[in-house]
Amino acid sequence: MSHFSAVPAAPRAGDSSGRAGLALETVGITKHFGAHVALDDVSIKVRAGTIHALLGENGAGKSTLVKCVMGEYKATRGQVLLDNREAAIDGIRDAHRRGMGMVYQHFTLVPSLSAAENLVMARADVPALIDWRAEKQKLRAFLERMPLRVPLERPVASLAAGERQKLEILKQLYLARRLLILDEPTSALTPGEADEVLSLLRTLTRSEGLTVIMISHKFREVTQYADEVSVLRRGRLAGAGTVGALSVDAMSRMMVGDAVLREAAPRRAWHGAPQPVALEVERIGADDDDGLPAVREVSLAVRAGEVVGIAGVSGNGQAQLVEVLSGQREASSGRMRVGGRAYRPRRAQMRAGKVFCLPEEPLRNAAVAHMTVAENIAFRVFDAPGLRGLGGWLSPARIRRHALGLIAAYRVKTASPDEPIGNLSGGNVQRAILSRELSGEVEVLIVANPCFGLDFASAAEIRARIVEQRNRGAAVLLISEDLDEILELADRIAVMSEGRIVYDAPASETDQPAIARAMAGEATVAAADR
Repeated sequence: MSHFSAVPAAPRAGDSSGRAGLALETVGITKHFGAHVALDDVSIKVRAGTIHALLGENGAGKSTLVKCVMGEYKATRGQVLLDNREAAIDGIRDAHRRGMGMVYQHFTLVPSLSAAENLVMARADVPALIDWRAEKQKLRAFLERMPLRVPLERPVASLAAGERQKLEILKQLYLARRLLILDEPTSALTPGEADEVLSLLRTLTRSEGLTVIMISHKFREVTQYADEVSVLRRGRLAGAGTVGALSVDAMSRMMVGDAVLREAAPRRAWHGAPQPVALEVERIGADDDDGLPAVREVSLAVRAGEVVGIAGVSGNGQAQLVEVLSGQREASSGRMRVGGRAYRPRRAQMRAGKVFCLPEEPLRNAAVAHMTVAENIAFRVFDAPGLRGLGGWLSPARIRRHALGLIAAYRVKTASPDEPIGNLSGGNVQRAILSRELSGEVEVLIVANPCFGLDFASAAEIRARIVEQRNRGAAVLLISEDLDEILELADRIAVMSEGRIVYDAPASETDQPAIARAMAGEATVAAADR
C-alpha cells in the first residue's frame, strides 16, 4: 500500500540550522507527449546529503525527469518518493513547500529589482509591509556564512552573468531548500567561480545534509564534485553508479551508446615562415544596446591555419565583438581587414573575403525558425546560378537538393528538409547552420559558444569541424565561455574583460590558472607580439 508523505513545515528563509537533506527516488517514471515517449520507465535513487550528477545527451530526458520531480509535469506513470514515502507533488509551489528548489539554465531573477529585493520577494511569507532595514541585516548575516558574494543593493540587470548565477544559487540556499536541482549551474561562471560554487555545495551536503541533483555536460565537474551519477539515453536509464567506480570513458559510452563519436583530425603543424594574417582587428570599439561602451579598443590578428580563442565571463563585450565582426552591430571606432584589405561585414564583402560566422544561439541569431531547414541552409547561396531556375527565379527543387546533400554530410537529424528549423534540437540546429557556413571555401571562420548546452556527441562533431577548417588553412576566431573548449581547440588564447583584451599568449605557453585569473580580473598581461 502506498503512503503519501505529509508536507513538512518549510525551514525559515536564511536559517539552515536543522536542515536535513531529502532522499529522492523515482520509480518507473514514464512521460508521454502525445505519441512521443520522453521518459520510459526511469528509476533512479538519490541519497540524502549527496551530490548526484544527471548526465545525458540533448533530448535524453533529463529536463523532463526533473520537471516531473518538481511537479511541473505530471508523469504518465510512475512514482516519486521523498524520504522513502510516495509524494504526489502538485506543482512548483508544492515542491517548494516540501523543501525542493531548482536553479534553471536561464535566469529567473527580476532584472529591475535589486539582489536583496529578489531574495526577499522569493519567500512564501513576504509580509504586506516590509521592514527593509531589518531584512537587509538578516541578508547580510546570511551572506556572512556563505563564501559567495553578491552586491545586495544593485539592480540585477547591472550584474554580470556570473554574479546572477551566484545569486540564483544563493536564493535557493536562502530559501532553505533541502533538495536542490541545478541545470548546468556553472555555465556562466569562470573556472574559479565554478569551483567556488561547487565546493560550497559539496560542503553543505557534508555539513548540513543538503541534497543536490546536478545536470552537467562537464566531466571534470562530475568527477571532482559528484558522489553518484545516473545517465539517461533516449528517455531510458542507460546506467548508474558511484563516480569513483566509473571512468569518464564509461560514462561517455553510457551517454552515446553505440553511436560513433566524431574524432578531431590531428592538428596540422605549419612549417617555415609564419602563415599570413587573414583577419585583423585594429582598435575596434562598439556600444551596447543602451549606448554604453561594450568593446573598448580591441586589437587582434588571426593567421591562416590558426585558432585564436577568446575566453571571458559572459557580459564582457564578447557578444558585441562577434556582432561587429558579423555585421549585426556597427563599430563606433577602429577598422578591420581581411586578407590585408579593408573589410566591412556586408554580404558582398563576406562572400569576397570568404568570411563565415556561427554566432551564439544560432536559432535566434542565424536562422528563421518558421522557415524550413532547406531554406535556412540556402541563405548563403540562394541567388547563386546553380540554385536559380529559369528566368532567374528561385528554384525550391534545387534548394531542396542542395540541402539534402549537406543534411547527409553533417548528419542533421530532421524528419525532412521541409521541416521548420525551429522544430529541431539545439545540436541539429547547430549542425544545419554550420553546414551552411562551411559549405564553400572558408578563409575566415568566426564562431561563438558553438557547443553551449550541446550533448557530448554533438559537441565532438562541432569541434571536429572547427579543427578541420583550421587544418585546411582557415583563420578561426573562437569566442567561448567554456575554458575547456578554448584549451582544447586554440593555438593562441586571449581573454576579454570589461570590453578589453587583457591577456594574450600562445596556448603552449599558458595554463588554466593564468587564464582563469585573467578572466576573474585578477591579472592583466600585455598582449603578446603578433
